[in-house]
Amino acid sequence: MGMTSAVQVPRLLALVPYLIAHPDADLATTASVFGVTPRQLVADLKVLWFCGLPGGGPGDLIEVDMDALEEGRIRLTNADFLGRPLRFTPEEAMSLIVALRACEEMAGASLAPAVRSARAKLEAAFGGADIARVDITVAAGAAPVRDALADAIADGAAVRLTYHGAARGVATEPLVDPVQLGTRDGYGYLTAWARDKGAWRTYRLERIVAVARTGDATGEHGPAPALASGWLDDRGDVVAVTLDLRPDGHWIVEYLPVDDVQHRPRGIVRARLRVADPAWFRRMLLRLGPAVVRVDPPEAAASAIAAAREALETARAATGGAGEGVE
Repeated sequence: MGMTSAVQVPRLLALVPYLIAHPDADLATTASVFGVTPRQLVADLKVLWFCGLPGGGPGDLIEVDMDALEEGRIRLTNADFLGRPLRFTPEEAMSLIVALRACEEMAGASLAPAVRSARAKLEAAFGGADIARVDITVAAGAAPVRDALADAIADGAAVRLTYHGAARGVATEPLVDPVQLGTRDGYGYLTAWARDKGAWRTYRLERIVAVARTGDATGEHGPAPALASGWLDDRGDVVAVTLDLRPDGHWIVEYLPVDDVQHRPRGIVRARLRVADPAWFRRMLLRLGPAVVRVDPPEAAASAIAAAREALETARAATGGAGEGVE
């Protein structure tokens, strides 16, 4: 497997301090630590064999015991000048701190102290005005809800949720086997097996009001699917819909997870989103009103147009026939 120097060089610089700290290291174990195959690790070591201090003589280069390598052991000599571990660059530290802040939002009671401690140490080492200006918020719901779900997942316990779904605007109480918590696009989600549906579902954490143990153990349903983009899971009844929006309708790009956004002439934004509930989509179109320039496919807007016409006819009847047509 070939590797570009941009990937291989940082790994080599981290590999040497590791091998100095772990003399006679096992080849397979070391490869696993660095996320590469044993074959790639051997290729890395052969590169190290030609690295060293200026001069390039036998006493200047790192030495790899190739006989030991054939037996699955790694032994380096003459490499002490690279014994100091690499330090994070400011950009790497910043990225890690931001990621830890996101993890802290989702961490349960048992994990949160460790995440907070790691973040505090990084901020102390790389702190300053730049890091202070960076913040992140995950819509992860109430901490008691997250803790209850994390405990249920750890215990293999089925739970009943009190869930306020955006699609139908009403509270439901699905019985689920919770499997994992995750984040996507700034939102926290629960992936669970919905017993009443007999299928995998994802639930927005901020919409889960309560979690109640049922006393049942979770069942075996196979591997959970990867967290889908946005707050709709990958379901057969999901339809991709494209909207062309005037400026007063651009808010949905920020409010709703969308698959694609394009800026068109005259201030029009074209946004593609996934729709699983026609009633929810009809309410959204009615709310957007004239901000919607185009809907593709057109039939996706049919029920909203019918509802608008019905409302207009009702208004005409109430006002003696005044009003304008609906296109």
